[in-house]
Order: sequence, then C-alpha cells, then structure tokens
Amino acid sequence: MGLSITLAVSLFGISFGALAVASGLSFWQTVALSALMFTGGSQFAFIGVLASGGAPAAAVAGATLVGVRNSVYAVQLKALLNPRGWKKYTAAQVTIDESMAVATAQEAPAEQHRGFWVTGIGVYIGWNLATIFGALLGDYITEPEALGLDGAVVAVFLALLWPRLRSREPWALAVLVALVTVLAVPAVPPGIPIVLAAAVAVGWGVISQGRERSRSPEGGAV
Repeated sequence: MGLSITLAVSLFGISFGALAVASGLSFWQTVALSALMFTGGSQFAFIGVLASGGAPAAAVAGATLVGVRNSVYAVQLKALLNPRGWKKYTAAQVTIDESMAVATAQEAPAEQHRGFWVTGIGVYIGWNLATIFGALLGDYITEPEALGLDGAVVAVFLALLWPRLRSREPWALAVLVALVTVLAVPAVPPGIPIVLAAAVAVGWGVISQGRERSRSPEGGAV
C-alpha cells in the first residue's frame, strides 16, 4: 500500500514544482520548500497565495494554518509508534496525511511501523524528486498567467480533497470553507481568503475534537 501511495502522490510533486517556479519562486526556493516544509496542502496554499498576488506573510500564514493538522497527527502517531532518538525527529518530518492513514489502517504493531516508515520516507523521496523535475519544467513556462495558474492550484487541491469527502461532515466543512472563500475574495486583499478559510477549517477541527472527547467514556462526567 505504501509504495502505491508513494507513486500516486509523487505525481502531484511534478505539478507543485512546475507551478511554484511559474508563480515566481526560483528553482532552489522550490526545492527547499519541498525538502523543508514537505506537506503538499501547505505548499500549494503557499504558492496559491503568491500566484494570486498575495503578500509573502499571507502565504506563510495560510500554509501554517493548513499544516496545523500534522501536529495533531504527530500526537496520535507518538502514542501509536513511540519513536525514540533520531527516529523521533525523522518521524516528525515525514508525518503527513498518507503516512498517518497507512499506519492507522494496520492492526499489528509491526505493520503499523512498516506502513508509516515505508509511506513517509517513500513519499518524501518521491515528492522531492518529482519537485525537481517539475521545477525544471517550470522554467519553460514564460507566461503563467495565460495558463490559469490559480485554476491549476485549485484543481490540485480538489484532487487532494475529493477522496476525503466520504461522509456528511467533510462535505459540510468543504461547503462552509468554499462559502467563506467566495465571500472574502472581493472584500479582502489577495492571499487573505485562504488564511480565513484555513482558520475556519482549524476551528471546525478543534470543535469536532472537543465534541468527540465529551462523548467518549473518558471525557464524560464522572
């Protein structure tokens, strides 16, 4: 499972590399962003803000809010895998949607460890190699505005989001975030709508987790 996911996700790395260079980042800035940030949603949010004319500060804020979920994953995976020493720091870097999903889908502890590491490291290597390839392609895109860069970023986000829309709550959140974005676009400077949308999504997640804790036996009244 981990290897198949690695191949599929790496294709998005090509898109990121090309779009990042086309939106104004240099080759090395693009490569560094994938190597250091390494979370697709945040990276696409970052270049999406830049492509729409937003300020770098707004791009950083949007990327940070989109990536908050990884800190939640880290807490869960620490309890599940209990990495120690250098593995703890490596695990922090490769804790993403895909490695989290594969690890938690396994029942045996050994398979959980294998699923996390194979997926996390595999996607990291594949994503970064794909980013390099995509960034080299981006040098040949001389007029990114004519290609509809904003639309391309939205299309990639939709491709990442679609498989997760399997129940009523994700659909409700998607509609709410889309509504906030549409209403904010004509009213605030470029780049701010994605920050507002991400803030709404984070707030929704916090409220949902609070409800789940209150419903659990441990979180109920004693």
